[in-house]
Amino acid sequence: MELKSHGDEGLGSWKRPSVLAGLVGTGIQASRTPSLHEREGARQGFRYIYKLIDFEALGLDHHSLPDIVAAAEHFGFAGLNITHPFKQAVIPLVGELAPDAAALGAVNTVVLKDGHRIGHNTDWWGFAQSFQRELPDVERDRVVQFGAGGAGAAVAHALLTLGTGQVIVIDTDRARADVLAADLCNRFGPERAFSGVSPAEALATAHGVVNTTPLGMAKYPGMAFSADLLHRDLWVSDIVYFPLETELLRQARARGCRTMSGGGMAVFQAVGAFRLFTGIEPDATRMLQHFSEM
Repeated sequence: MELKSHGDEGLGSWKRPSVLAGLVGTGIQASRTPSLHEREGARQGFRYIYKLIDFEALGLDHHSLPDIVAAAEHFGFAGLNITHPFKQAVIPLVGELAPDAAALGAVNTVVLKDGHRIGHNTDWWGFAQSFQRELPDVERDRVVQFGAGGAGAAVAHALLTLGTGQVIVIDTDRARADVLAADLCNRFGPERAFSGVSPAEALATAHGVVNTTPLGMAKYPGMAFSADLLHRDLWVSDIVYFPLETELLRQARARGCRTMSGGGMAVFQAVGAFRLFTGIEPDATRMLQHFSEM
């Protein structure tokens, strides 16, 4: 996008290009995304204002989503990041889907430009980048994934793109798990994904497990399955990053499992969104460092 310039502001006259963006979700007051974007924008030499649009804090329900997207467009936002629970609900509100978002059926980034709304998905790339850095050498012939929502679609796509043999999808909504597993098989090949397996059966023979549900967030404490099913031969990943150490990761570490928090995915999806909102390549290493300092 083309950065906007603003003139006389505050004390003195100065010009710096500026970007306005935001995050739409529910229960997101602890999000570190605004700081990631704003700090990197400052390092890149422009003003970057990133707002939290928290439906819970604002007393809004899901019916307000179209109005929020329209308001952001009206007020000149470069784009919006979309998080739980709107990654699929926002799709009818965009005019165009990038190939990744279309394939996944989930949007976490909406670019607003010249009257157009384009939905993207940087979640899958963010997870893949983090995984390759933190767990590059683990076995992944069989991975169990809890959650089949928008984030789950992105993570399963990343796992199979990275060469995972099979992904077992488990969700409290069995039909949603079935749909995701069928879609993954259509795109990656037969028997690359399954559903309808119990947590105990799936985890007994798995190499790894990933939580893509909201469980573990400060707002939704707990785990998606019993900690008794964890064993030291599993590697364990959680995409939740506030808190950084979820109950799942705490229980896994206590049992000697290798673990990966949601911090890396949070940073790298922000790297992708920053690039889309500004047209500028951010410094991923610097953003990782900033995240670790928060």
